[in-house]
Amino acid sequence: MEQTKEELQKQIDDLNSQLTGDMFTDMDIKDQIHNLKMKLNGVKPMDSHFDCVGCGS
Repeated sequence: MEQTKEELQKQIDDLNSQLTGDMFTDMDIKDQIHNLKMKLNGVKPMDSHFDCVGCGS
């Protein structure tokens, strides 16, 4: 089942509220936010076997 844009944005907002400002603590959260934003914008996430054209991953 595919998530709606509203569901993805809510997950991003929830993760953003968990950020502490410490780079090492926030690293995993920022990675999750990045992957959700790529899904929201229609770009394949890093766990996909397709290359990401936007960032070159």
